[in-house]
Amino acid sequence: MYDTILLPVAPDGEGNDAIPHAESLATRYDATVHVLSVVDTAADAFRGPQAGAFAERVESAAQERVEAVAATLEAAGVEAVGSVVRGRPVEVIKRTVDDVGADLIVMPSHARSGLQRVLLGSVTEKVVRVAPVPVVTVPMADADAE
Repeated sequence: MYDTILLPVAPDGEGNDAIPHAESLATRYDATVHVLSVVDTAADAFRGPQAGAFAERVESAAQERVEAVAATLEAAGVEAVGSVVRGRPVEVIKRTVDDVGADLIVMPSHARSGLQRVLLGSVTEKVVRVAPVPVVTVPMADADAE
C-alpha cells in the first residue's frame, strides 16, 4: 500500500514523536522512509553581516538531524534516505512528494494556540490542506506535562 513515506523533520534537533510512527508503517509495508529537513528561506529576508553564517549553521544542523533520524530508522531495519532542501517548508514538502514518489506523509503536530498559532501558523495544517497524498499527523508530547 505504501512504498515511500515522507518524514519531514525540523533542523533544530527537537524530538519528533512522528519518527516511531513512520518506522512502524515502513516496517509493516516494507516501505522506504525519505527523511526531509527544510531550511526555511523566509529567514533569508533578514539579511545582515551574520546572515550567511547563520544560514550555514542551520543547514549544517539540518543535515546532522537528517543523518541521525535516518541512522535510527536504519538501525531498526527500515530503509531510509535523506535530504536537506532550502525553501518554504510547505512548498518543499509538496514538491518532494512528487520528486520521491511518496505515497504517505508522516509529520508531527504541535498544539499551539492563541498568538503563537497566529504568528507561527502550522506547517502541518497547511500540508494537510495541500498534500496530494494522505498525511498522518502525530501529536507531540507535551514537555510541560512530563
